[in-house]
Amino acid sequence: MLTKLEEKILQCITRYITQNGHAPTLDEIGQLLDIKSKGTIHRYVESLINKGHLQRNGRSWRGLRLTGEQSRQLLVLPFAGRIAAGKPIEAIPEQLEINFSDMLLGDDRYVLEVKGDSMIEAGILDRDLVIIRHAETANNGDIVVALIDNGETTLKRLRKHGDRVELIPENQSMVPMIYPADRVHIQGVVVGQVRSY
Repeated sequence: MLTKLEEKILQCITRYITQNGHAPTLDEIGQLLDIKSKGTIHRYVESLINKGHLQRNGRSWRGLRLTGEQSRQLLVLPFAGRIAAGKPIEAIPEQLEINFSDMLLGDDRYVLEVKGDSMIEAGILDRDLVIIRHAETANNGDIVVALIDNGETTLKRLRKHGDRVELIPENQSMVPMIYPADRVHIQGVVVGQVRSY
């Protein structure tokens, strides 16, 4: 069980991490909650760590991380239904959640920033972030990270033709690249993407 002040401080830290991507310092917590005593804040944050709601990585307070239900809340958003991008549809609210942790996170996942416009017709634009599942094999039609001649990597749609591999751009102004299969090594498969507006 948390005291009212512990709950207030935990909510403050959770909001701050959500908005800024890192934890607040003790001074910032004090300013946000109008608590003048840094010692009081320190004591309550330590209590939250001891109770398993926070974890401290390194010596800086910016290294605080949420654990348990608090960290899950950062990765789960309410699914509010569907929205038409063409002809309008009836708005029917739904009571579901989308768990981004299950969809996008895992030990075998990493993120790459896209440079260029070769995948724009697949909806992947310059500066988008793509979430990659590490893999050394892929299926025809997958969008893959391909290492060519152990030197250069590219993001393309994969098509296998026996002992040849075709790396297909999703941009009509560009032509596919075809290589002997032994020159192309799959590094991962796209499982999602993120774009900030």
